[in-house]
Amino acid sequence: MLRSIDAFKWNGGSGSEADRKRRRELVERFAAESAKERSNLEFLRKTTATAALTAKRLGEIGDQYQTAAGYPDNGLGQKLKTVAQLIAADLGTRIFFVSLGGFDTHSQQEGAHAALVGELSTALSAFRKDMVEHKLSERILMATYSEFGRRVEENGSLGTDHGTASQMFLVTPDGQRKGKAGLIGKHPSLTDLDKEGDMKFHTDFRSVYATVLESWLEFPAEKVLGAKFEKMDFV
Repeated sequence: MLRSIDAFKWNGGSGSEADRKRRRELVERFAAESAKERSNLEFLRKTTATAALTAKRLGEIGDQYQTAAGYPDNGLGQKLKTVAQLIAADLGTRIFFVSLGGFDTHSQQEGAHAALVGELSTALSAFRKDMVEHKLSERILMATYSEFGRRVEENGSLGTDHGTASQMFLVTPDGQRKGKAGLIGKHPSLTDLDKEGDMKFHTDFRSVYATVLESWLEFPAEKVLGAKFEKMDFV
């Protein structure tokens, strides 16, 4: 996991600046050499070259990157700021994943949930502004998911227990959004529940994945999902 651009930099280790510079030069020289035969040494050289080039590129981006997006000083905000820098570096990565934990609110849910939703909202908003500022927003699709939902009924600890149906949020480029924004599917009922007390889902999450895979990433979804699923109209 890359927590920040600075964490990826390699300054040559400890010691004086002259010592660090010599180490960096040795690594770069080693990476630049090429063995004619296919060997473990050649593999090591190629791996070193890739790591050295990537570290150098990320170091440059970290030093130069500026934004007026105003990222919040919270975990998700800083993770998304790092993602924004990596996208700007144009390293060829097509999918970035970050996580926000703490939604397993079996007790005292009200305050904790409000804080988590606030963190999600401010972080995504800043990331969106950053991508617009750097003219990258038309290349970005954001999607959220959770590994489980929550029950509707409150338990005895002022929280809710594990449920089944949950929501997914998607933020698509402006050019993709016309006529497609808003709630997809029926609004979930809080009274028409299944026998376990869970909300009834109306959309198979694999249809969302199939849509992202085929309509956005242009990759055959069936190879990933193992079956065909109906695509949706959000991109």
